[in-house]
Amino acid sequence: MMKEVTDMDTQNLHYFEKAPIAKAVAHFAVPMMLGTSMSVIYSILNAYFLGTLHNTAMLTALALTLPLFAAIMALGNLVGVGGGAFISRLLGEKRYDDVKHVSSFAFYGSLVLGLIVIAAGLPLIDSIVHGLGATPESFGFTKDYVTVMLIGSPIVVLFFTLENIVRAEGAAITSMIGMILSVVVNIILDALVIFVFHGGVVGVASATVVANLAASAFYAFHMRYRSQFLTVSARWFKATKDIMSNVFKIGVPVFIMSIFLGAMSLIFNHYLVEYGDQAVAAYGISSRLLQFPEFILMGLCEGVVPLIAFTFTANKLRMKNTIGFTIKTIVALAVVFGIVVYLISDHLIGLFTNDAQLIEMGSYILHVTFLSLFITGMTTLFTGIFQATAQGTAAFIMSIIQGITLIPVLYLANRMNGFHGVVWSLVIADAVAFLVGAVMLYVLRNKLQPDLESLVQ
Repeated sequence: MMKEVTDMDTQNLHYFEKAPIAKAVAHFAVPMMLGTSMSVIYSILNAYFLGTLHNTAMLTALALTLPLFAAIMALGNLVGVGGGAFISRLLGEKRYDDVKHVSSFAFYGSLVLGLIVIAAGLPLIDSIVHGLGATPESFGFTKDYVTVMLIGSPIVVLFFTLENIVRAEGAAITSMIGMILSVVVNIILDALVIFVFHGGVVGVASATVVANLAASAFYAFHMRYRSQFLTVSARWFKATKDIMSNVFKIGVPVFIMSIFLGAMSLIFNHYLVEYGDQAVAAYGISSRLLQFPEFILMGLCEGVVPLIAFTFTANKLRMKNTIGFTIKTIVALAVVFGIVVYLISDHLIGLFTNDAQLIEMGSYILHVTFLSLFITGMTTLFTGIFQATAQGTAAFIMSIIQGITLIPVLYLANRMNGFHGVVWSLVIADAVAFLVGAVMLYVLRNKLQPDLESLVQ
């Protein structure tokens, strides 16, 4: 039996179908942009709370476990992004029963993935901790954090899955509230476990899991009682070939991209270490500053994916106009951020250090890497278009092209131009990914026709 159509459902469909393009894009993208910005703030605060204990080994454990958390998050996106894009397309076709089947599959499928992580991870825990690079000093703390993360992995996977699923039905504000709820609960619990209960690393890791549990419960409540289209009911669960192929042909490239980005970061740091601690520190500072505008553009491009997916099956002219407006917004944001950086880059780096050489080096890296801000935004949009329109092969190519390009470019640029070559290799790899994405979009224009042709010519 279908749940009663609520005002919220009607409003969500209005943004999908009829709202002016600028309003519709803002409805989907702004909450996502705010949510991703909050996650940057959280990562800084998390390190700050643990830093108050003045134990370097604990901070090392927090840094070393980031790849593990990223891998668990990637599993959530495997089901969430693939399932979410499929749900938005189904809504565009008004196949509401199928939406219920997919949302139930995503809910229980993500829990099963989390249980597999526990079963595979706990027996190998010492090997995982060594693999993450723990030193004898940080081994115990890292193992504590990893243990809690593995045990809590079904909850973490579920959180990232449901955030995507809820956004896919058009409930962008509900999705944002869940993300912010997770951050707020995490910060409150961090303060409690550090200052009141003296819980250390185990406390901080547990706080992350409990915060994800609170947000997951919020999303599940929305799906069970507020949404006409989504469900958490097991009786709607189906794992058919159609559902699994549509979810995984988009989800697997997203998963691979997440893993690739982590690996690329490790390889890039390996090359940078050759040029001393100052080079590593300068890149660390500039990449943190770059993270904010990058996350804003990422929020914009990921936010519009449900709108592109819905209009792909319901109204291709509206899809073309949505993509065109998003491109103009990317250009405007990149220009504004670029002007700010070129005017005050020294002052921005100076917020983190008063070392003149470090400020000069960090400012140089910031200028170079900011050149690719527009390119990065467009590459993210291309990937989003391929995800939304079920172009699994194109999405897969986009997920690996940057990583595959970066390795040889890094090697050659380092040999030919040293430190400058290493810094510029990021821009070159981004440019290659952009060109490949643009070519694939042009080649696929007939599939996305008739209305995309004028956009890509």
